[in-house]
Amino acid sequence: MLIGVVGKPSAGKSTFFKACTMVDVGIANYPFTTIKPNHAVGYVRIPCVDAFFGKQCNPRFGSCEDHQRFVPVDLVDVAGLVPGAHRGEGMGLQFMNDLNQADALIHIVDASGSVDARGKAVMPLSYDPREDVRFLERELDYWYLEIIKRGWGTFARQAQMEKKDPVKAVAKQLSGLKVDEEMVAAAFRQLGLDGKPLTSWGEDDLLALAKELRQRSKPMLIAANKVDIPGAAGNVGKLQEAFPGSLIIPCSADGELALREAKKRALIRYLPGDGTFQLLEGVSDKQRQALEFIHQQVLAPFGSTGVQQVLNTAVFRLLQYKAIYPGGVHKLEDREGRTLPDCFLMPPQATALDFAFRLHTDFGNNFIKAVNVKTRMPVGKDHVLEDGDVIEIMARK
Repeated sequence: MLIGVVGKPSAGKSTFFKACTMVDVGIANYPFTTIKPNHAVGYVRIPCVDAFFGKQCNPRFGSCEDHQRFVPVDLVDVAGLVPGAHRGEGMGLQFMNDLNQADALIHIVDASGSVDARGKAVMPLSYDPREDVRFLERELDYWYLEIIKRGWGTFARQAQMEKKDPVKAVAKQLSGLKVDEEMVAAAFRQLGLDGKPLTSWGEDDLLALAKELRQRSKPMLIAANKVDIPGAAGNVGKLQEAFPGSLIIPCSADGELALREAKKRALIRYLPGDGTFQLLEGVSDKQRQALEFIHQQVLAPFGSTGVQQVLNTAVFRLLQYKAIYPGGVHKLEDREGRTLPDCFLMPPQATALDFAFRLHTDFGNNFIKAVNVKTRMPVGKDHVLEDGDVIEIMARK
């Protein structure tokens, strides 16, 4: 799974990315600080299943604190997109191609309205952030359209002459964007294109298909950033009113980054996603004031900085992934003695057999059955797993 972090220049993408990953990236209040895409690992937060067993887990990857487990997720932060990106403006095509393999997108929007359409700083509240949402959706739709139209006439005629299945043909054409046959078939039905010859499709048909497939293959949520700036909360409300079908989460990437840096320096006790923190010894008056500002301007009114909620929402609501643990009915430890060392994020319809293959190809090829460790009941290969399951795989040796 790969989550793309997108938006216009200076909206706070790189700050959000660093707050999620704690990886050093270029951060500045001017356009195109990010040129090459940044890849790093962020972490979703889930209640750890170790509490069910009355144990403390020992993750190989990520961490677990107070029975809250942080599970790794791959993130990519691409350079800011500007109007005309799908035509190559601001190196837009290069940056969009960096999103080819993304499963979902997090759109960082400057809710304070302090950055114009091209990433130039302006007075807070002087720019309408709703335009950013419209702009990015339009650019992504036309990016998909440009890819669909490459050689479309020849492609459509050839597919019709050879009597190819149009669903398979279009899915193959767009496979580089992680578009599959199921998505194409659903889009055809939604748009009434399933009985229409490819050679008769007009520009409107292609654009409608591009938009539908973009929404299905790159679902997106909006992170309304910079809510600590006075007046930004009002703009969040305007975004929610203008885009009622979108997931919109207020956040402060600056606030989250400051809290994680303070935790790293042992100044506070804090878990990402919490609505409060505890001051520790050694905090200076200046540091105390800065932390109190974050509490008053972000945590108190919004319940958290929103950054962890954004990442969790992308994985568990947009993509509907589930957290599944390997384990044994009689032993939860691996050969090194680590308790519940692994946790895997699986697609919504993942079965016991899918999980066996995720663990090892041999487990999948030699699958006999699986056992739900919590209930101690056997399950078959086609059993759809539930979030938080602990599964033991039985395979032929």
